[in-house]
Amino acid sequence: MEFSIRAAVLEDCKDIARMTKELSEYEKVTDQVTITQKDLEQDGFSKNPFFHGIIAEVPEQHRTKEGHVKIGYALYFYSYSSWKGRAIYMEDLYVMPEFRGIGKALMSKVAQLGMAAGCTQLNFTVLDWNKSSMDFYLSQGCFDVTGDMGYHCMRCDGEALERLAQP
Repeated sequence: MEFSIRAAVLEDCKDIARMTKELSEYEKVTDQVTITQKDLEQDGFSKNPFFHGIIAEVPEQHRTKEGHVKIGYALYFYSYSSWKGRAIYMEDLYVMPEFRGIGKALMSKVAQLGMAAGCTQLNFTVLDWNKSSMDFYLSQGCFDVTGDMGYHCMRCDGEALERLAQP
């Protein structure tokens, strides 16, 4: 199937918000999504963006039955490892179900962008029940840091984050 991958632009935020909702439905966490199109516009396309994105598009003749040509995306940001140096973190990788083979190209592009910026590692998370995604990532040479190194992904948010931020 013919498709292209390009850097996301401000006008893509409507579709990124739509696909983020679709991803949250697939992951069964729709109640946790609070981000809006306006948040995406501000956070990704301001003077100092918090994230970067890429979009997968198909030509008009391959658009979805709903009329979408933007059929996948990846959001990423740069981070730093005190052991390895520059790193890239892939926050989201999503492709609409009928176009799933395009996910490899999106992930490859994120890796290319990271390497071009001098990154030595690509980090991301995957839900433990998502065996098909886990199998895909493992087939790409990725490894499970939790299983192999014993690390756990930790989070602090909401009231706990507010309490932690108190001096």
